[in-house]
Amino acid sequence: MTSEACIRLPLLSATWSRSNATQFNGHVTPLQALVDLHADVIHGFYVHTPFCVHKCHYCDFYSLAESGKSDSTRHEAFARRLIREITLRCASRKIKPHTIFIGGGTPTLLSAKIWNDLLATFRVRGLLERVGEFTVEANPETVHPELCDVLVRGGINRVSLGAQSFQPKLLRTLERWHEPASVRRAVRAFRAAGVANINLDLIFAIPGQTLESLHADLEAALAMSPEHLSCYSLTYEPDTAMTQRLRMGEFQPASESLEKEMYRLVMERLAAAGYEHYEISNWARWKDGQLPWEHEMDCPARSSYRCRHNLLYWRNGNWLGVGPSAASHVAGHRWKNLPHLGRYLTGEGAPPITDYEHLPPPRQQGEQLMMGLRLREGILWPWLDVCLAPNDPRRRSIEQFVRVGLLERSSDRLRLSERGRFVADGILAELL
Repeated sequence: MTSEACIRLPLLSATWSRSNATQFNGHVTPLQALVDLHADVIHGFYVHTPFCVHKCHYCDFYSLAESGKSDSTRHEAFARRLIREITLRCASRKIKPHTIFIGGGTPTLLSAKIWNDLLATFRVRGLLERVGEFTVEANPETVHPELCDVLVRGGINRVSLGAQSFQPKLLRTLERWHEPASVRRAVRAFRAAGVANINLDLIFAIPGQTLESLHADLEAALAMSPEHLSCYSLTYEPDTAMTQRLRMGEFQPASESLEKEMYRLVMERLAAAGYEHYEISNWARWKDGQLPWEHEMDCPARSSYRCRHNLLYWRNGNWLGVGPSAASHVAGHRWKNLPHLGRYLTGEGAPPITDYEHLPPPRQQGEQLMMGLRLREGILWPWLDVCLAPNDPRRRSIEQFVRVGLLERSSDRLRLSERGRFVADGILAELL
């Protein structure tokens, strides 16, 4: 899988009971009624495909390595079930998203025929009528011209490729099964099919990585002129093979000082190449004739190649997710489809869900702070004045962070300072 869709949403504190989770049997339910009621403000649509050739050792998202046996049959069963879920969720035809993101897993493992069927469903259900950005994640080894043509004809106009590194040794450390040359081939294939918006994912602070090898990775990525780059520091998530190997002493993690220098290198090199650092881990090129962010504080996302779908997450918008483990957020209500392919395939109505939560206002405000401060544009002060009570302890924390230079306040905004970006996790956790 790639990293771009790995938006780390806060952990959900409550779950929908098993009995409630299995009541979705094709009839209109309170949850479906909620979706229908707020359909006009559901601006994002996410599809999760759980299949991968191999489970990368750093990945903690729901995915299943291919067994090599009857995989095409399983893919077809998944596609049929996904189409039924989409048809149910969008029965009213009122959902008209502005962005669609198909992630995983490795969506490009699915055959061209399956993609034709899925994309036809999007069209028939009216989901493409207002879409300005339609992204699919891709593993470089699974890209071929026929698939590229099918995707583009079906409406996809943005691709996110998981490069991670261009150093074979570092790819092996990550248990990432692709060759660096396949990234270049995939970019050429998508360009030839007409895709004008490509993201490349990179990971830094990989065990054994140096500043020199990171610089080489950046140069290799920039040589392909991507419109967008996502650059993430390697995170050792619980219950992943990477974390288990770390505990067993197979390698040493990058030191904190080296990780900081690597992040600084990424910021400086991409700024020099003309990319806008619009979110902690994301950079976008500017479209022709547009001014840099510093000269255009409130520029709309359409003026650059920012990922509009991920901006919806960071701005705490509304989106609907389909497929096993897909998360949704609608009008302050959050839930996930159960991350279990077997249970997903055997159902007929809406799939069982887990982690349902209706966020109380203080939690919603905390998440707005946490997600909004990830963005370079930050949070508007009028929002803070309205939503945070005078005695809210987060106000004292904000003032303290401003005094020590980790947050900076302008006439109308609060945002992370450059120093603050290096310790963003701690700042955001305190404000949640």
